[in-house]
Amino acid sequence: MSPPPPIEPELKRRSFKNFFSSVRYSIEGFFAALKHEPSFREDLIFAVLLVPLAIILPVNAVSTALMIASLILILIVELLNSAIEWVIDYIRPEIHPLAKRIKDMASAAVFLSYINCIVVWIILLWPENKVWHRIGDMLIGR
Repeated sequence: MSPPPPIEPELKRRSFKNFFSSVRYSIEGFFAALKHEPSFREDLIFAVLLVPLAIILPVNAVSTALMIASLILILIVELLNSAIEWVIDYIRPEIHPLAKRIKDMASAAVFLSYINCIVVWIILLWPENKVWHRIGDMLIGR
């Protein structure tokens, strides 16, 4: 006698109601991070201050998009880092070397996203890229 066939999970149906629920959950997660995560608030302030600068700098649209994307990436990685930390604290509240390693690796991802942002901005604003000349021209009204 052969074993019964495996039961396949029911596929989730997508509807506008599901979509709006997903958006609502995402917004709730964003505000939970604002309320409970000082690091996320600091990263958000960093992004809010630099996005307008990226927009007004005299660089092309692709450069502006890369600069803003590198800032948003920091926020995304910080949200994932915070989620990982909360899960670890929920599952294993006591100190454990593997929990520490997991948290340290998630923190390293945030650090690398900052390095990425710095590198992108340096490359795009490097003096040989003529951005500084365009900034000077913009300031003196040329």
